[in-house]
Amino acid sequence: MENPVLIFGAGSLGLTALDLFQRNSVVVYGLLDDNKELHGQEFGAVSVLGETDDDGFLKLVGNKCEAFVAIGDTRVRKRLVKLLNERRKVQPVNAIHDTATVSTLAVIGHGNLVAARAVINPFAEVGQHCIIQAGAIIESRAKVSDYVMVGTGSILNSDAVVEEGAFIGTGVTVIAGVKIGKNARIGAGSVVVEDVIAGATVFGNPAKKM
Repeated sequence: MENPVLIFGAGSLGLTALDLFQRNSVVVYGLLDDNKELHGQEFGAVSVLGETDDDGFLKLVGNKCEAFVAIGDTRVRKRLVKLLNERRKVQPVNAIHDTATVSTLAVIGHGNLVAARAVINPFAEVGQHCIIQAGAIIESRAKVSDYVMVGTGSILNSDAVVEEGAFIGTGVTVIAGVKIGKNARIGAGSVVVEDVIAGATVFGNPAKKM
């Protein structure tokens, strides 16, 4: 990446993104966050410059720097992506840890965070603006839609399908061919052996609706 990057979000996810970019020798211009208490703080040599809708910094995106949205709250992440799409006509870039393995035969969209030692195997598909936490595995031919969170150490087996906005907690196993519906939530440590309907919350081994 030739241009520096501006990170939207200075919480734990923003700092993770900062580390990912720096490990890949990408210059981080700064961080933006709506929490005024963070403004002026420095993380290494990188400062929290202001709020996420500050036109003074937004105008740099697309001209002099790239953007990455590092916000865990899906609603806020969607709002900021929409702002960047509409006002700056840009898509956020990917943040991929240097120890992650992303097959050249996988399909991956824009604005995704792929953390340390995560694996995206051949012919897997990952949409846009997803968060794939450390050690997660997306097996061959699994499909992950936009704005999905896959927790640390979780495994999506072959042909599993995860629809938009779903949350997969830490250490979850989704059995091959199972479908997780839109905005569903899977509790940590669960083993999902059957389809989960949209909006449902399930937990346990085997996972049951709560």
